Amino acid sequence: MHRSIERAAGMRGFTLIELSVVVLVITLLLGSLLIPLATQVEQRNVSETQKRLQEVKEALIGYAIANGRFPCPAEVTSPVPDPADKGEESFTPTGNAANGDCKHMYDGYAPGRTLGLANLDSQGFAVDAWGLQQNRIRYAIADVTMNLGAVPHVFTAQNAMRLVGVQEIGKPSSAGAPGQDLLFVCATKGGSPTNCGTAPVLTSDAVFVVYSLGKNAATTGGANADEAVNLAGSRVFVSKLSSSTQAAGDFDDILLWTSRYHVISQLTATGQLP
Repeated sequence: MHRSIERAAGMRGFTLIELSVVVLVITLLLGSLLIPLATQVEQRNVSETQKRLQEVKEALIGYAIANGRFPCPAEVTSPVPDPADKGEESFTPTGNAANGDCKHMYDGYAPGRTLGLANLDSQGFAVDAWGLQQNRIRYAIADVTMNLGAVPHVFTAQNAMRLVGVQEIGKPSSAGAPGQDLLFVCATKGGSPTNCGTAPVLTSDAVFVVYSLGKNAATTGGANADEAVNLAGSRVFVSKLSSSTQAAGDFDDILLWTSRYHVISQLTATGQLP
């Protein structure tokens, strides 16, 4: 009888040890799975955001084909929701579709409601896959004057692109030449508000850029100096690969652009440009 009790106690002790080992193994397995799962979620968000940015690009080109002009960027008047913000293109007090005088050429948002996009927030702004108010997709368009100063706001004024013609739009930019103020996209911060400065140039011929501030949504200027360039309100932007570690302060903006040559190709193919 005594031996039976000892045997039973030994079996109970072994079972408790075994359970402890199993719990430890499960804990380690769950811990090892959590990081890859989080990485997968972030990668899905990045891929979905890239898809949404591409949809915005296509919608902007479609709008230009249908209307003879690109829409102005939308306006956000305050950090908190404002009834005046409706995800629609925003003009200066004297601006309109005819003259194309946009209020926010370089620091506005994709006018989701104007473009008829999906994935909008409650105020009609297109948002990236993270979906917060600070994750509204941004949009900047070149403010260009052509024909020796006779035609301002070429890309946003009604039929101005047709008026100046393909040859004028396609002229190479030259230093100091008026009206050739297309957007720059740089590989890193270059220290200049008008060009890439000391940074490698990815393009100096962008008609418009659309971009997401990524997971960190650095709307206060960004912990990263390269991200801060994209919020400076100038015609210079930065596009680079984000870090795989995504540590605090890493660059995670996602930016797409369209060159004037792509614009010429698309609008000529559809008859909007002669």
